[in-house]
Amino acid sequence: MEPQTPETLDLRSHDIAADKQAALRAAFPEVFTEGGKIDFERLKLALGETVDAGKERYGMNWPGKADCFKTIQQPSMATLVPVKAESVEWDITENLIIEGDNLEVLKLLQKSYLGRVKMIYIDPPYNTGNDFIYPDNYAESLETYLRYTGQVDSEGRKYSTNTEADGRFHSKWLNMMYPRLYLARNLLREDGVIFISIDEHEVDNLRKLCNEIFGEECFAGQIAVVNNLKGRNDRKNFATAHEYLLVFARSEFETLGLPLTSKQLAEYKEADDTGISFQWRDLRKRGGADTRAARPKLFFAVFVDPQSGDCSMSKSDKFCVEVLPMKSDGTDGCWRWGYKRVENAVASLKATKVENKNRWNISYRVYLESDGRERVSKPKTVWIGPEFSTDAATKALKALIPDLSDITPKPVELLKVIVQQSLDEDDLCLDFFAGTGTVAQAILEWNKQDGGNRKFILVQLPEPTERKDLPNIADITKERVRRVIKKLNDEDAAKLDLEKGAKPDRGFKVFKLQSSNLKTWNADVPKDPAALAKQLEMHVHHIVEGRTPSDLLFEILLKSGFPPTTPIETLTLAGQPVFSIAEGAMLICLEKKLTPEVIKEMAARKPERVVCLDEGFAGNDQLKTNAVQTMKTKGVTSFRTV
Repeated sequence: MEPQTPETLDLRSHDIAADKQAALRAAFPEVFTEGGKIDFERLKLALGETVDAGKERYGMNWPGKADCFKTIQQPSMATLVPVKAESVEWDITENLIIEGDNLEVLKLLQKSYLGRVKMIYIDPPYNTGNDFIYPDNYAESLETYLRYTGQVDSEGRKYSTNTEADGRFHSKWLNMMYPRLYLARNLLREDGVIFISIDEHEVDNLRKLCNEIFGEECFAGQIAVVNNLKGRNDRKNFATAHEYLLVFARSEFETLGLPLTSKQLAEYKEADDTGISFQWRDLRKRGGADTRAARPKLFFAVFVDPQSGDCSMSKSDKFCVEVLPMKSDGTDGCWRWGYKRVENAVASLKATKVENKNRWNISYRVYLESDGRERVSKPKTVWIGPEFSTDAATKALKALIPDLSDITPKPVELLKVIVQQSLDEDDLCLDFFAGTGTVAQAILEWNKQDGGNRKFILVQLPEPTERKDLPNIADITKERVRRVIKKLNDEDAAKLDLEKGAKPDRGFKVFKLQSSNLKTWNADVPKDPAALAKQLEMHVHHIVEGRTPSDLLFEILLKSGFPPTTPIETLTLAGQPVFSIAEGAMLICLEKKLTPEVIKEMAARKPERVVCLDEGFAGNDQLKTNAVQTMKTKGVTSFRTV
């Protein structure tokens, strides 16, 4: 009987094609052949008349589109290496700034952020002929990136501008955008939304591209943003005064709204003891992600005094009625706010009994702010104002980094409007063309304004600058966000903190794209004995030289489906360090000399998953076999090695 061994951890990013095949197999098992291939003739029979077999069908096509799908389906073998020295508040923050090629990064985020992002904003290259860089060979994206950043030897860089003299000017731009948008869609929640800044060069192609990726029925709007009232006189017949925001939503997105109209202002009929107007609104969340299953942390009890309608967070003789956020059909819903926020506002809440039903509604006060702004009205399709101008955007950046020039960011107020209508208090935003980090500034400042805890992930390619202090755009991104954080902290330090509330998340973890920490088998080496012996020797010590246990730890996290912001605790078990992930859901031991005692102690904690270095068994097959049996005995569902 052969000795049992643990499975090897899959170091590839999420397999998109396998997911699609599994979904197809679940829906149409009869169309798969004995070898696991798809019989299209059977599929056509199963689908009946819905199949369009004609050659002349409506759709969008261009040279290279087929290769886009190959790019999407090619898993990444890269990793994200932590850089604590460039981070702020590393130990507590849930924000990320990732330096690297966004195509590779999006692949790496598939496992850990699938369906978790509420809003994506991107300001991609507009394809004006000289404004973006792209990899010539999409099939070699990681290698191209490493060459570009000087991490491997190469003659020249495989990134360049896309000039109109090129015969496939639009096609190259579409080939760059398609796989990125396809992968980005996977990360959106069902109530998520994407905003894309673009100008007239590619707006038509981009909308058709998004129709195909997101679905034409998911088109939410095309907004004209007036960013230059004087107009740019570089056009022959008209002076261009605006750009566009293209908006596509997932199935359950619902805007949080913008400023009130005069009619809506009249709805604030109540007044508190100080004379400030307000109206009552239902505390139970309605619309997208309004179930207990979707937002389990927003499901908890509020206790009511049936005589007065007053509310409390604890049960007593007076507050004896337990109210849960139940939907009208009797299923579990959720509150709009988290427990802490409800607790802080509980004295101002009001409970009313639903007429003829044994059910109570909890209402909260929505105050009319002094400037008359409250998020209730639908945004319009034209946004105009000096705060949206290019000048305002440049001034905001120079206020933070005064000597910065030749960079035109997006206006902070523009991003605040987007954040305001799409991100609730604890939602996550992704920007994978981050530029100078305007999204982060907008989120941090809006969090301060309304007490929210929105989080961001920024991804930026290290495009070179001519500066010595900030040699690439990713460095500018990080420095801008650092200065925004310092500015907000300085403002808070000047105020007397009477409430002693929770400290806001004003930090970010920095990660940089890098090849895997583990050497991979090269199937292309010559098949002669010397070359094969060298390959085998390399895999005896298969960790790349110079990589740290921390580097390896975060690669295992990513490849196991955990976000890099997951809480990590370092334990000492049987005298060896062991990383406890997500409060013990997974244990990772990276020691190179494993002992039976540490195996037993890890198994005794009954985690869902355990990962160890294969090198840690030092060729001891008996120890490895016993480890497998020990893990099985304790109910560990996954025991893997790297």
